[in-house]
Amino acid sequence: MENISMRLKQQLNFLYEIDKLKKILRRSTLIADPDRLENTAEHSWHLGLYVMVLAEYTNAQIDILRVIKMVLIHDIVEIDAGDTFCYDAEKNMDKGVREQNAANRLFGLLPDDQRDEFMNLWHEFEKRETPEARFAASVDRMQPMLHNYVTGGGSWKRHGVKRHQVDERRLPIADGSEILADLIKTILDDAVEKNILQAG
Repeated sequence: MENISMRLKQQLNFLYEIDKLKKILRRSTLIADPDRLENTAEHSWHLGLYVMVLAEYTNAQIDILRVIKMVLIHDIVEIDAGDTFCYDAEKNMDKGVREQNAANRLFGLLPDDQRDEFMNLWHEFEKRETPEARFAASVDRMQPMLHNYVTGGGSWKRHGVKRHQVDERRLPIADGSEILADLIKTILDDAVEKNILQAG
């Protein structure tokens, strides 16, 4: 191991560290196994495929590889910051600080050029100012909604989530894709009609 460059050691340390993402459990259940919670690594992988499959529905021309990079790294911060349930108002109050500290540590494991690239991608995703970030946010918002719908309510039912709360989460989907936003609205209407999601 002595003949390995410092750069390669840093890269390997980062890759070993992000294996911890497989232990971070989300509130969404798996479509394939509604009795098991999805972990964040599975979520990120799934989003990468969402981007590849659904990119034709973006509102604007995008760099697909850049979007895939964003969705693969945007939740790495959860290794330190944990998964913050989107409907937990109290935990969301300090989410930004916790995640920034996590990004500093985790991306800081990489060589400087990669640290800066990952940090810039993470900030781009969080700000949602570019077409790529808006589409990345769209698939990130819609994926758990689809999981909840297909699994008969999932975390919506377990946590008493109401339609107006999901609608607040749904609105930014239209910034990345009007077509996918319309799809999700139709699905939520159906979810309320089938008592999968509480009205209100």
